[in-house]
Amino acid sequence: MDRKQQTKQIASHAVIKNALMIAGVTFAFSTQVQAQSWTLTPQSNVGFEIKSLGVTVVRAKFNRVQSSMQFDAKAPQQASTNFVMDVNSLSLSKPSLKNMILGEDLFYASKYKTASFKSTSFKDLGDGQYNIVGNLTLRGITKPVSFSTTLKPSANNTNLLDVQSSAVINRSDFGMKKAIAGVGEKVNIQLSGQWKVQ
Repeated sequence: MDRKQQTKQIASHAVIKNALMIAGVTFAFSTQVQAQSWTLTPQSNVGFEIKSLGVTVVRAKFNRVQSSMQFDAKAPQQASTNFVMDVNSLSLSKPSLKNMILGEDLFYASKYKTASFKSTSFKDLGDGQYNIVGNLTLRGITKPVSFSTTLKPSANNTNLLDVQSSAVINRSDFGMKKAIAGVGEKVNIQLSGQWKVQ
């Protein structure tokens, strides 16, 4: 092969390589832009349940929640979600426990105003089931937590996703007092409601 042919071959390879790179970038970009932005509807419930000896001691709901999700069912591995909950907005099924739950032994709300969760991965388990792993921050302590989650399109509105999600934590992992007034160590964090496309 003479020098002229070698030059043509090198140039041809360079053109093919550049074309493949452009195609890859274009595909990645198109995948990213498919993800939609979602926020929880006002009717959704973000809260927790505490049991003791199998009996529910108290249910709680955060009434002020900042929520966002980037999600495309065709590329769930690229999804992400973020929550910030106002601790002082908690309403309880047993209001008489509010001072104790917001007090220094548990949420210490006067010092730690918010709780937050930021996802690090979405794993698609099939049939609308996902394992969402992320960092939960309570009382200034951050720990990894895994949420079992169901996300399915609403039967009545294509702009809505029905959601059910839960995770169980040990509250002492986040600096809360382990044994207090018969309130169980395990806390079941729950989300139910709908995501609405923005």
